[in-house]
Amino acid sequence: MNKLQLLDSLKKHGFSDEILRAFEKVRREKFISSEIEAYAYEDNALPIGKKQTISQPYTVAVMLNLLELKSGQKILEIGSGSGYVLALLSEIAGNLGEVFGIEIIESLAENSKKSLKEEKCKNVQVYNKDGAFGLQEHAPFDRILISAACEEVPGALLKQLKNNGILVVPIGGEYEQTITAIKKENNKYITKNKIQGFRFVRFV
Repeated sequence: MNKLQLLDSLKKHGFSDEILRAFEKVRREKFISSEIEAYAYEDNALPIGKKQTISQPYTVAVMLNLLELKSGQKILEIGSGSGYVLALLSEIAGNLGEVFGIEIIESLAENSKKSLKEEKCKNVQVYNKDGAFGLQEHAPFDRILISAACEEVPGALLKQLKNNGILVVPIGGEYEQTITAIKKENNKYITKNKIQGFRFVRFV
């Protein structure tokens, strides 16, 4: 599958023009090793080292859709890995938006910074630290994306969500998770959407 075929596949699933434009703009091959570059636009997860993966494009699009993203938002991704999703978020958030990534594995965090610089993602900052505690110094956030499987949402992350903000997270056991969208309304956390049948690497 090439990039045009991937975009056509995502379009058939009914994803928004904003999400499709982000996938069109960002070069997925810049976020994987040259050895597997030929597979960059296959709709599959791919290895990025340290037993981690770059997620399947369809899965990423599902999560971006549940986030209900808008230009100008402040967005946090936990488990940002290669930086690919950060680049997509950067495109959608635009020049007035701010995007932050937390990646606990140092080598992945450093590589992602280089890739994001090559993609000219000037509104993105990456931190090498434990994502369970979020990023209090930049909170609160309009949107929070957790790109790793959790048995439950870390409380510190919920507290860093703005009122009317949305957090999206895959929740479940080792072998299958349900992508869940949680909205903060009047200081209460309400589950808005659940989509079953996904598998992510575990939250580290």
